[in-house]
Amino acid sequence: MKYSITLLAISCATLLFSQTTKHYCAKRDAFSSNQVKSNSLNIAQIVETERYDVHFYALDIEMNNLSTNVAGTGEIHGTANVTLDSVLFELFNSLTISQIRLNGIPTVFSRNNSAVKVPVNITAGQSFRIAIDYAGTPPNGVSNPLGGSGMTNASSPSWGNRVTWSLSESFAAYEWWPCKQSLKDKADSVSIKITVPNACKAGSNGILENVINLGNGKSRYEWMHRHSIDYYLISVAVAEYVEYNVYANPVGSTGPVLIQNFIYNNPGTLPNFQNDIDETVDFIELFADLYGPYPFQDEKYGHCMAPLSGGMEHQTMTTQGYFTRGLTSHELGHQWWGDNVTCDSWADIWVNEGFASYSEQLMLEYLYPGDEIGNMNDIHNNVKSQPNGSVWVEDSLNEGRIFSGRLTYDKGAAIIHTFRFMMNDDIAFFQALKNIQTDFKNGVANGLDIRDYFQAASGVNFDDAFNEWYYGEGFPTYSARWNVDGSDLLLKVTHTTSSSTPTFTNPLELRFTRSGAADTVIRVDINNNTNYYTIPNMSNVLSFAAIDPNNWIINNSGSIIRDQTMLAGIDELNTANAIYSVFPNPSNGEFNIESSELGNNHLIIVDTRGRQISEMDFQKDGTFDISKEKSGNYILQITNDKGEKRIKTIVKN
Repeated sequence: MKYSITLLAISCATLLFSQTTKHYCAKRDAFSSNQVKSNSLNIAQIVETERYDVHFYALDIEMNNLSTNVAGTGEIHGTANVTLDSVLFELFNSLTISQIRLNGIPTVFSRNNSAVKVPVNITAGQSFRIAIDYAGTPPNGVSNPLGGSGMTNASSPSWGNRVTWSLSESFAAYEWWPCKQSLKDKADSVSIKITVPNACKAGSNGILENVINLGNGKSRYEWMHRHSIDYYLISVAVAEYVEYNVYANPVGSTGPVLIQNFIYNNPGTLPNFQNDIDETVDFIELFADLYGPYPFQDEKYGHCMAPLSGGMEHQTMTTQGYFTRGLTSHELGHQWWGDNVTCDSWADIWVNEGFASYSEQLMLEYLYPGDEIGNMNDIHNNVKSQPNGSVWVEDSLNEGRIFSGRLTYDKGAAIIHTFRFMMNDDIAFFQALKNIQTDFKNGVANGLDIRDYFQAASGVNFDDAFNEWYYGEGFPTYSARWNVDGSDLLLKVTHTTSSSTPTFTNPLELRFTRSGAADTVIRVDINNNTNYYTIPNMSNVLSFAAIDPNNWIINNSGSIIRDQTMLAGIDELNTANAIYSVFPNPSNGEFNIESSELGNNHLIIVDTRGRQISEMDFQKDGTFDISKEKSGNYILQITNDKGEKRIKTIVKN
């Protein structure tokens, strides 16, 4: 998703006609204070929802383009995982429920704010069908004490068209329809029927199977999506639209793929955007080459216009405010990264947004070569505008943090670029991406899953890289001293860091100008804060031109000095930071930590949702036990008495 605060919307309107303008205004850099909210359920209620799996949602609702009012029926079809005496789902408490039917029979129910509970008597493996008749006005950011943007009505400031549209990410689906808000429980399919005034069209997920004129000035648009889908990707958009369609032929598709666009019914809108929309064909064909076949090729891709400052990647039909190359390619990239493969918790939103942002970079690299250089430079500069922050989201209920433009989007894209550089093999890099899309199809993945696939495809160990760049904070500043002694180039490369991560270990490129030869780029491995290298057959070096000349690493360049005192055979002490070994890993629960240095160490263990499991001190080594915790990945935050911080990970079987 790319979305911005209201304050940025005005500037966006001035950029609609430029194809080359940087589109940072479309990013979700921040939220207003009333938009930062928590999930509506408490822990006990969330546990209740995990007792069943959703297979199918059906919505049959009536809407218009003049208000956010919604009325109709929502159905939840599911299967019990254990014996159930009740089924709990969410519906915002301002929406009234007139009746609930269990397997077609009216039944009683109870409400506790937005938690709705239906009594049942079913055993594990049994299926059920709950139909909820409801109506009302979804909340907005003013009336909803938790904030909210589930359903919005507004007029386009540029074109004047009025639209009602949904935007449920991350916790707002329940604000307009009854559902279970769990990333890990994708529905197998969804039916969405929307009754609207005849002057309007209604866009949604999947295939438009029917448009039925009801004979009362209203028509019903019947959409069917037959792919796995997360709750927040189900959408509606209603406006006076015209339909504009084009077709693409991406590799791996059995036939042409429809790109179905619902554009404002305004004489100037389609002519203004038509060429930009047509570029979607090039983008979808490119991404199919890089990521694997378009996941929803048997249905469509498309856009519904709405007056938002950016876009939202609703599965098979993005809701989008305007069309620039960056925005359109970002939202399309989400169909692979976020829709087909979804983050398994909001802490790992990088799986969605980091890869969608990197899709912009790849679009420029392959289709508009040369433009990607400035784009990555802008990304790095934004990341470096503040010294700290990790890509992994520790506070996964804070939407402002989840959708940080600097960290989730830009640093997220930048570290993918770095990991690609570490692989040093584009065939392996893109094969890893294709393997992820295949193996996690219709499912969820976290950062460690991505790490493992990068390692498997390349043979490169990414453990430290993920601890430093994904879970860790900040970035390095590199400085260098150099000299030529005989035919040898002598190098001393040091780095300091901007935040709590003490050391960044990764390859690094160094560029030198040489007499009688082209500039030479040398690739070295950075293993410590101070590193020494001797490069033979480099007697003709004239100058040390640049550190990281191709911008693979988020970094600042410090001093570069020729030091005539550096001579071959004279070594300086290499002072390494404390190194921690975690074993066995994976573990059945009990594991050990050993430090390379004597001293006091403080350990905090958190799960991937950011929940602290335990906290304790140890000396040079210690034994720890998480056997009572669920299987999965855990983050170890270790701080020594020097204030140095290390991030490690452990997998509990």
